Amino acid sequence: MAAGDAERRRIERNLHDGAQQRLVTLSVALGLEASRDDTGSTGTLRRAQDEVEQAIAELRELARGIHPTLLRDVGLQAAVEALARRVPVPVSVHGTVRERLPDPAELAAYFVVSEALTNVVKHASSSQASILLEHHQGQLCVTVADDGPGGARVITGSGLAGLRDRLEALDATLAVESRLGHGTTIRAELPCES
Repeated sequence: MAAGDAERRRIERNLHDGAQQRLVTLSVALGLEASRDDTGSTGTLRRAQDEVEQAIAELRELARGIHPTLLRDVGLQAAVEALARRVPVPVSVHGTVRERLPDPAELAAYFVVSEALTNVVKHASSSQASILLEHHQGQLCVTVADDGPGGARVITGSGLAGLRDRLEALDATLAVESRLGHGTTIRAELPCES
């Protein structure tokens, strides 16, 4: 697990330092050329610059998914709050995990929240969701609940199955409670010392 996380950080750095920087340079060059252009191709140059800026945004999003920058820089609480703000349904975040936790635990907890919120948007038709983060007595508990129709299951090859495998590698557990008509609650419990 640690080797996989280190490899994700290496790929993120390579994307940032390589392709992303080349695209930023290209965007600046296109902008400068458009501002000096007197041949009437300014519109084409501006559209090309817009496309490059969209590619940069997509690359940043990809790199963030490999190893989230906010998680790395400031920790689990802030990264989870940022995930909650990006979801198109109201999501409340409760609990406080202000201290830094071991990288594997923070990353696994982040991906639990990310997958659960993705499922809320894609499958649940929820009107709201909540996230609870608790860290006490060497245990990190992450709970994500929604008020959707329920019926979620851990199926081989699904995102929830991938989460379960990631958590089991850390001696952690994933529980999914999802009765039809009663929403879904996903709870991960990870052994974790701060």
